Amino acid sequence: MTQSKDIEVVVEPGEADEDQLLPQLVAHLRDNRGKLRQEWVSRIHETHLLEAMTQQERAAETTSVYDNYVEVLETGSVEALQHYARDLSERIIPRGVETHEVVGIVLLLRDVLARSLFEKYQRDFSLLNRVLDAYEPAANRIANTVAVSFVDERERVIRQQQDAIRELSTPVLPVRERLLILPIIGVLDSERARQLTEQLLTGIRTHRAKVVVIDITGAPDVDATVANHLVQTVDASRLMGASVIITGLSPTIAQTLVTLGLDLSKMNTIGDLQGGLEEAERLLGYTVTREDGASTL
Repeated sequence: MTQSKDIEVVVEPGEADEDQLLPQLVAHLRDNRGKLRQEWVSRIHETHLLEAMTQQERAAETTSVYDNYVEVLETGSVEALQHYARDLSERIIPRGVETHEVVGIVLLLRDVLARSLFEKYQRDFSLLNRVLDAYEPAANRIANTVAVSFVDERERVIRQQQDAIRELSTPVLPVRERLLILPIIGVLDSERARQLTEQLLTGIRTHRAKVVVIDITGAPDVDATVANHLVQTVDASRLMGASVIITGLSPTIAQTLVTLGLDLSKMNTIGDLQGGLEEAERLLGYTVTREDGASTL
């Protein structure tokens, strides 16, 4: 047992304690920070990455990435890396940086640093192998974590933009007290129809609406699912105390509704938007008067 213990603590010339390998290479990367970062930036420029960013922005971000990269190598904190990667993504996605660019610059940094380690330890092949064995798994984990975090953030931004576009494409507009109008423009698919219903019911509750005019003049066509959803929207609005007037039915959509055999008895349809608004005002008890004083109702 004693002999075995003596063999374990013997350190050959040029050999480093395994526990000190990572701190040593981290110290090397910090001591040569300026030179290595500049080499990395040159590689980024040569491969035409981050061209959507200004020179000042690239300088700031590459400095930040380098320092965080080395810090994560030292601490091994994946949580800190994920937090940093999300912050980085939030900053650079609006500047037009693509996913392949982020992955590319991180892989370039990994390779630049690995080459530096090779040059430092190349005279001791055994030590070099152990240094790379310590460095490569950590470097690959960093690259993977940054890539995943960037993709997740990009998808979140895309979903946020899609939601904003949907809200803009189906606005619930208060025309006057207790009267809302919902103009629908563009293709009305099942997902958008569901969102339309949610927005409309929320608008009815918020504005205490009694009448809603849904104008589908700008909708080219609807399928069976959407047509059925439209009928359900009318029913849901009625349950919340609002009458629905549908205007702008095209011949194609009207034929679809009839062909499907849906219960249309509860749907109040008017040919155009102006007629729908006049009917809505009549239901609300308003009297529309022309300038000559004659009542139109």
